[in-house]
Order: sequence, then structure tokens, then C-alpha cells
Amino acid sequence: MVVDTPPKSDPDAVFRALSDPTRRDILQRSADADLSVSRLADAYPMSFAAVQKHVAVLERAGLVTKERRGREQLVRTDPGGVRAARQALDDLEETWRGRIDRMTGLLAEDPNS
Repeated sequence: MVVDTPPKSDPDAVFRALSDPTRRDILQRSADADLSVSRLADAYPMSFAAVQKHVAVLERAGLVTKERRGREQLVRTDPGGVRAARQALDDLEETWRGRIDRMTGLLAEDPNS
């Protein structure tokens, strides 16, 4: 029996995707409902093709899913992808809190002891 495991999230791709304000807005708009790419494109002062490219970046990063229904491609935020981004940030915070705590301890030590 073969068990498929989801690919590990690529934090670089996730944060590169989130670095653009249009992509963050697409992610937010598609959080509550399936939106067609053409409907999303109506909200931005750019071409349909440009919005498609933004959606493709989000999809490759695992932040949205696309589903074809008839002639439309529907976009929805993938909560798992957003959770993975959050986990990456939590891991970084934990690492740096530990380092800061150790530095604070070293600085608090009495140099005369």
C-alpha cells in the first residue's frame, strides 16, 4: 500500500507569494467564497492575464486551490497553506525567543563570579 503524503510547504515560495499586495488581497478575497478568476480580475487595474499569473503564484505556493467548473476557474484560499505559513513564522519566533532568552541570561551573569 502506498500512502501519499502532501509535499512539504516551501516557506520561500509562500513568503515570496505573500510579498505582493495584490496576491495578499486575492488571498483575502478568496477566503470566504469560491471566486472566478474573471471576477477577481474585475477588482484590479490590470489585465486578466496578470491576475491569472498572480493566482498561479499563489497556487504554486499552496495558498490557494483552483477548480474548473464549466468554463470558469474558481479560486479559494487553502487553509492548510495559510496554516503552513503561520507555522513557519511560529517556528522562527520560537528560535529567536530562545536565542534572546539565552543572551539575556548571559548578560545577567555576574562577570566577577
